Amino acid sequence: MSQKVVKIYYLYHSGFAVRIKDSLLIFDYYSDEPQEGLRGLSRGTVSQQDLKEAEKVYVFVSHNHFDHYNPIVFEWDQVNSNIQYFLSFDVDAPARDKRYYTMNPYQEYKDDSIYVKTYGSTDEGVSFMVDIEGFRIFHAGDLNCWYWYYESTPQELEEDENKFLVELEKITEEDIDIAFFPVDPRLQEYYYMGGEYFIRKLEPKLFIPMHFGDDYSITKTFSQRLASLPTKIVELSYRGQEIIYQK
Repeated sequence: MSQKVVKIYYLYHSGFAVRIKDSLLIFDYYSDEPQEGLRGLSRGTVSQQDLKEAEKVYVFVSHNHFDHYNPIVFEWDQVNSNIQYFLSFDVDAPARDKRYYTMNPYQEYKDDSIYVKTYGSTDEGVSFMVDIEGFRIFHAGDLNCWYWYYESTPQELEEDENKFLVELEKITEEDIDIAFFPVDPRLQEYYYMGGEYFIRKLEPKLFIPMHFGDDYSITKTFSQRLASLPTKIVELSYRGQEIIYQK
């Protein structure tokens, strides 16, 4: 039996592109600045050529925060008309037609090619669970254990942790191949908290850190901390980094 292969490209912050067969999935695209004047997935941006080469393009926007959403994504339908947008309820769609699917938490979409289910967030918007070509992909958006210990009361910290654990419990039945999840250095010594909860509870096959800005070292620190667990954790080091996942 031949293996199924996914190619993943780290775009920036919480942005990723995923190639599966002839489909291109793009999550939380934010920085559209070309590197050294060059564009393309291997440079951390989406080029017109990337869009043209895909038979079908799926664009996901988890919420309207500037570091997860760039309105330029709505120009891409001029390059590839076979495009579908899955948008959090707080993102304004430029039109109301079959290309744009606005979703609240715990909604589902299904057609012959893709299944999308939204879960909640512990900040704004939604998180996405996507089934396509036999792969199950989870993008957390801003779902995390936001343990702001240096600016919160003990009661607020307990409430924030419980809020996250309640949301996590709703996802526990999912068998996840690839998870994109925040590992945010602004949480200082608690940077790992949400990610560790997520890995221990859901046991995704592949865990890819995000939401760390330019602090790539945090991905290695996190990977080393949880090295004893069976989940493979990716260490990221540059925009455009390619990750291969097979099953």
